[in-house]
Amino acid sequence: QVNVEESGGGLVQAGGSLRLSCAAPERIFSGYAMGWFRQAPGKERQFVAIIRWTGEESYYADSVKGRFTISRDNAKNTVYLQMNDLKPEDTAVYYCASDLSYGYYNGWGSHWGQGTQVTVSS
Repeated sequence: QVNVEESGGGLVQAGGSLRLSCAAPERIFSGYAMGWFRQAPGKERQFVAIIRWTGEESYYADSVKGRFTISRDNAKNTVYLQMNDLKPEDTAVYYCASDLSYGYYNGWGSHWGQGTQVTVSS
């Protein structure tokens, strides 16, 4: 059963841009907050960004603030992560998740995707 599905990852040079997309069935998208997380090799998964169902509020990790933008198109059941000025330390598998609550506490995220690889070369 397909739930959350990420796409748009790839290889990009430092300073470049990528836009990730995340599609989900309406039953786990409508009314849900959506978040992006990432996990680099050998490291724990870390929060990147989150957006409310209404799209009126979002929050970012300090490491990506000013470079990444989260947005959503509720008509398409899709959330995006626009990543600009990418750095080698942004290299990771990026995951999308949905949850009825808006937050980024341990255990947040009731539905997760399989992830998409982002590699930034120096």
